[in-house]
Amino acid sequence: MTMPIIKYSERFLLTLWVGGLWIIGYLVTPVLFKTLDNRQLAGELAGYFFKYISIIGLICGILLLVGAVIVARSESLKRWRIWLLLTMIVLTGTGLFVLQPMMQELKTQGLVEGSVQATQFGRLHGVSSIMFLITSVFGLLLVLFRVNPVTDEGRKKNYL
Repeated sequence: MTMPIIKYSERFLLTLWVGGLWIIGYLVTPVLFKTLDNRQLAGELAGYFFKYISIIGLICGILLLVGAVIVARSESLKRWRIWLLLTMIVLTGTGLFVLQPMMQELKTQGLVEGSVQATQFGRLHGVSSIMFLITSVFGLLLVLFRVNPVTDEGRKKNYL
C-alpha cells in the first residue's frame, strides 16, 4: 500500500517542481523580457517567479528525498538518483537563501551600467543561471528515470 502512495506522490511532486522550473525558466522569463519594454520590470517579475519556484522546489525536494530514503533505506547513499535530488535541493537552497538576497541587495544599491554593483550583479546572475540550468537538467533526468522506479506490481526494481 505504501508503494502506490510514494509512486503517485513522487510523480506529482516531480511534475510540480520540474515542470515549474522549465516553464518559468525557459518560457515565462524569455517572454517577459521579449514583451515588456521595461527590462527592470521584467527582471523583477522573473525574480518573483524564481523565488516562488525555489520555495516550491525546496518543499517538493525535501518530500521526495524523505520518500526516497524511506524506500531505499540503508541503500540510500548508493543511489545516484538520490544524489541528483540532493544536489538539486542544495543548488535551489543556495540560490534562494544566498544568491537571491545578494542580488536583491545589489539592486537596492542601484545598478548603473558599468558600476561595481552592476558587475557583481552580472557575476551572481551568471552563477545563478548555471545553477538553474544544472537543476533543471537534473530534474529532467529524474522525470525520465524517476526517483524511485517501481514495477506495476509495486515491487522494488533498480531503486536509487
